[in-house]
Amino acid sequence: MWETRFALFATAVGCCGIAWNARGIAGVQLPERRDSATRVRLQRRYPDAREATPPDHVQQAVDGIVALLSGEARDLSAVTLDMAGVPPFHRNVYAVARTIPAGATLSYGDIATRLGDSSAAREVGEAMGRNPFPIIVPCHRVLAAGGRIGGFSATGGVTTKLRLLEIEGAQVGDAPTLFETLPLLVRPGRR
Repeated sequence: MWETRFALFATAVGCCGIAWNARGIAGVQLPERRDSATRVRLQRRYPDAREATPPDHVQQAVDGIVALLSGEARDLSAVTLDMAGVPPFHRNVYAVARTIPAGATLSYGDIATRLGDSSAAREVGEAMGRNPFPIIVPCHRVLAAGGRIGGFSATGGVTTKLRLLEIEGAQVGDAPTLFETLPLLVRPGRR
C-alpha cells in the first residue's frame, strides 16, 4: 500500500492543495471558497492521507503551479503523476492535454481527433470533468467547439476557468471576459 500525503499552498488564485505518494502526484485541489474547505475537500478525496511537508520533487511541482498561477510561463509536463486509478481513455486524454502550452487552447473535439476518434468529444469532456490533476493536466485549456468556454468542475465553474485562461493570456474566441460573467448590477459603469 502506498501512503498518501498532502499539503496546502498559497497561490495567486487562493489556497490550493496537492496530494502525493511514492508513485507521484495523486491529485491537485484548486481553491475552495475558504482555505479550510480546500483542506476538507482534499481529506475527503484522500481519507487516509496525512498532512506533510512536500519532498523536493513535489515542492518543484508546487513551485511550478504557483508560478503558472502568477502568470509565469511554466511547463509542468514532466511532473510525474500517479495514474493508478485513472481509466486508460482518461490517461490518453490527459497526455494530450498536457501538451497544450500556457496561453493556448484545444477543443474537446481536437483532443478526440488527436486520439483517433473525432466522435469522442463528449467522452473527452467527461474525462476533463474528472481530472484529478488540474493545472498539471491543464483542463482549463480545453474548450467546447467554436471557441466556446465549455464547462469547468472546480469551485467557481466557468468564472474560474476564464480567470485561469486570462492569467495565461489565452484568447478564448467569443467567450465573455471575467467581468462580463458578473451580474449586470455589479458590473463597473452600470446602474
